[in-house]
Amino acid sequence: MFWLLAGLTSLAVGAVGVVVPLLPTTPFLLVAAFAFARSSARLDGWLREHRSFGPLIDNWHRDGSIDRNVKWTAMIVIVMTPVITWLFGAPLWIIVCQVVVLCAAAVFILTRPLPSEGRR
Repeated sequence: MFWLLAGLTSLAVGAVGVVVPLLPTTPFLLVAAFAFARSSARLDGWLREHRSFGPLIDNWHRDGSIDRNVKWTAMIVIVMTPVITWLFGAPLWIIVCQVVVLCAAAVFILTRPLPSEGRR
């Protein structure tokens, strides 16, 4: 029951991360995949077969890789997030915090390998 609740919670937070800047989606989906693999064959299968999330999860499980298109999308979001925050008139300290966290996320994403050829 713990793993099922952990998976559902992670999936919900990951879904929110799709639309909320600075809240990552992929790590929560990976936690959900981990939890579902231990609690629900049906949800594990659904997540692995999902058109959008399945390949991301398979790449990560296979060799810790992130697809080139996902990296590009992440970098665009990372660059645009502080700009959007600034346009909304947020205080400078919030923008600085965002830049620090997003730079760390960018380094992590950019240092992951690309998937092996033929397995994207």
